[in-house]
Amino acid sequence: MTPPNLTRTQAEERAALLDVSTYDVTIDLTDGSGAPSDRTFAVTTTVRFAAREPGASTWIEWVGEGITSATLNGRELDVSGWTEEGGLALPDLAADNELTIVATALYTNTGEGLHRFVDPVDGAVYLYSQFETADCKRLFPCFDQPDLKARYTITVTAPGDWTVVSNTAAEISEPDATGAREHRFARTEILSTYLVALIAGPYASWHDTYSDEHAEIPLGIYCRASLAPHMDHERIFTETRQGFGFYHRNFGTTYPFGKYDQLFVPEFNAGAMENAGAVTFLEDYVFRSRVTRTAYERRAETILHEMAHMWFGDLVTMRWWDDLWLNESFATWASVLCQAGATEYTNAWTTFANVEKSWAYRQDQLPSTHPIAADIPDLQAVEVNFDGITYAKGASVLKQLVAYVGLEPFLAGLRDYFTAHAWDNATFDDLLGALEKSSGRDLSDWGAQWLRTTGLTMLRPSFQVDPAGKFVSFDVVQGGARPGAGELRTHRVAVGVYDDDPASGKLVRTHRVELDVTGERTPVPQLVGLPRGKLVLVNDDDLTYCALRLDPGSLATLVDRIGDIAEPLPRTLCWSSAWEMTREAELKARDFVNLVAGGFGTETEIGVVQRLLLQAQTATASYCTPEWAAERGWPLLTDALRFRLDTARPGSDIQLAVVNALASSVLPENTLDRFKGWLLDVDVPDGLTVDADLRWRLLHALVAHGKAGETEIAEEEQRDATSTGARQAERARALIPTAEAKERAWQRAVHDDSLPNAVIESAITGFSHPAQRGLLGDYVARYFAEIDEVWARRTSELAQNVVIGLFPSWSVTPETVAAADEWLADESKPASLRRLVVEGRAGIVRALQAREFDGEVTPSTPDEATAVHQP
Repeated sequence: MTPPNLTRTQAEERAALLDVSTYDVTIDLTDGSGAPSDRTFAVTTTVRFAAREPGASTWIEWVGEGITSATLNGRELDVSGWTEEGGLALPDLAADNELTIVATALYTNTGEGLHRFVDPVDGAVYLYSQFETADCKRLFPCFDQPDLKARYTITVTAPGDWTVVSNTAAEISEPDATGAREHRFARTEILSTYLVALIAGPYASWHDTYSDEHAEIPLGIYCRASLAPHMDHERIFTETRQGFGFYHRNFGTTYPFGKYDQLFVPEFNAGAMENAGAVTFLEDYVFRSRVTRTAYERRAETILHEMAHMWFGDLVTMRWWDDLWLNESFATWASVLCQAGATEYTNAWTTFANVEKSWAYRQDQLPSTHPIAADIPDLQAVEVNFDGITYAKGASVLKQLVAYVGLEPFLAGLRDYFTAHAWDNATFDDLLGALEKSSGRDLSDWGAQWLRTTGLTMLRPSFQVDPAGKFVSFDVVQGGARPGAGELRTHRVAVGVYDDDPASGKLVRTHRVELDVTGERTPVPQLVGLPRGKLVLVNDDDLTYCALRLDPGSLATLVDRIGDIAEPLPRTLCWSSAWEMTREAELKARDFVNLVAGGFGTETEIGVVQRLLLQAQTATASYCTPEWAAERGWPLLTDALRFRLDTARPGSDIQLAVVNALASSVLPENTLDRFKGWLLDVDVPDGLTVDADLRWRLLHALVAHGKAGETEIAEEEQRDATSTGARQAERARALIPTAEAKERAWQRAVHDDSLPNAVIESAITGFSHPAQRGLLGDYVARYFAEIDEVWARRTSELAQNVVIGLFPSWSVTPETVAAADEWLADESKPASLRRLVVEGRAGIVRALQAREFDGEVTPSTPDEATAVHQP
């Protein structure tokens, strides 16, 4: 069901009335005989709070099986009026109040509240909590909003062989008569409810300590016992220590929460969650099979992102969810800064430009785009706002702010901000004030330009050269933000000129000018008289957030010589510009596919390679004309991949990345035959390990093309009798190219509410495949007929997975747009659901425009050079 929808107005009124001081929470996770309980668990909460208006009334949230009793200031409350939607009414408050509620709570399998998982390997039960945005009320009754902070004392009774972890260290752990143990945790520091944590089960663990002149911090790493052989704890401890050292040096406030545990938990809905002192992670970050370096880099970014939240979000917390962006944007920016400055991932800003920026651009071009500092009227609005604006655009804008004020003044302002607002709630205006003081810059207009508007402004060079090839004039031209009101912004940018290096034959930067760009046209006199070079970048070093366009000569260099650009960041900016032009129907999709097919083999950054191959697959499947894609596109791409596979160094990341890309493509018979052989250990390329996860990827490809079926799936599931194996088998069954298999997958994803979140997600990911578009036509109408019920019936996380994951993006036709329009014509649909459908519709419209452009006879640019180096 849709959870209670607290509004901002309600939250502000309650915050003005209440001052919450402490919670004492007692939880029993056993069945009374020392064994784990099954469906429900017992909880007793005592909360102490002051009311600024004695005699006033309020309410407390609770979502669970029921309430046994409630006592407010010694008097019994009538609990018959309690509902999950409205909470429990608290009438006639005193100046100082003590409320005790005895209740029965429900475990979940949705990744919200207290999630319960049974490991199929050994039958062990594992629990973990996930409360953001506002699901703490599923563990214990509480005032569930971020600005009603309190201290918590948590006591948990659990089976005797379980490990129990919370925000603080356990002070007492004693057995009882049943063999269970009672764990009493030290009282926490002041926290918002969404940052409280409880993780319990027979977790394997590793322990270490971080020490410097500021603190000594106990470190813990946890995962399920059956995953323990795959845990690379030393690497994670190393990156954790690097993070603490960097943040201590730069934030000026010592880590404030005592110990620091990192727990990798099953069936998690997100990448991670910043619970104070007890961070939870998606356990897919425990790599049971070989992965490329990119996976380790992304995991390190997540580790450092959550650690940054200990200061920005946990120590200093947003007042309401309209500043969610600041929490997430800051943590994203800080994690990349830390990666580049303190870890082995020194090219992290290249990955940021390639991954986060791409996400931000895509989100910001949708009709549903919103300002970074968005109006969040209620919880349903925030739950669809964990998006590319909140994370990636916000982080990009913070990077621009750092360029604008300078890194050292920015960090100095942060230190003042943390000191001034520790243990409290704050707003972006508070941070901006600290940055103005530290930098001396007036930032009042900056905030309005960047945070209250939508869309991307476009930057392009405009210049003239003399017969000797030297600039006689140079301007940066800015186009108004699209979509949006056409606003112009002030940008701090670097303009870079790249030319041939005779010694290496590479393209290297020969000149760089940093300046503020304002208005429609900004002169760059420093470049006048200098050689024009082969490539000009007006957002060199990726300092600002903009749509970047190249002059015709630079675009020709991109097409002909992108592999010759010596440094990875400018090379990535060129790749990104080509992809954005493709999405905007300014570069033909087939030309982009040609560019990638001919150029990815020279790319040195494996993360860029993987993203390029994904983009080329997207272009082929959705942006190219279907006829060209079938006859030329997929064969071109798979031929390039097979050539690179045959020439890759054995055991290299590029070898694995190419195999993974092949496995998700539309494949010819000879490649499928090779895959069959590899599963039988026949003619496996040297250095390629066909481990558990790669076996599933190969089998998925065979199943999707009708070359394997239920027999092979069942055999592989028996070979891999783990929860991961069960999810992979679910996906494989959804990939079977029959009407019956698609119907089964649809029924399980859309109608079976008993399935865990991870299983539903697997059915969704297998439902559509670019080789199976002909099977799915009837599901366009079914989608629009059934999503309303899903939205009404399921919790936000599960409903969003279905609405986004099953949107008929496979049907790039005007009829799909018309079906979406007919559904959207009913303005009574929930606003959050409408937004998701609007976004899906926009994707179809974009694909139709790209296909129309791709099919035009005229070349996409006057300097087009499609004769890229083909394998």
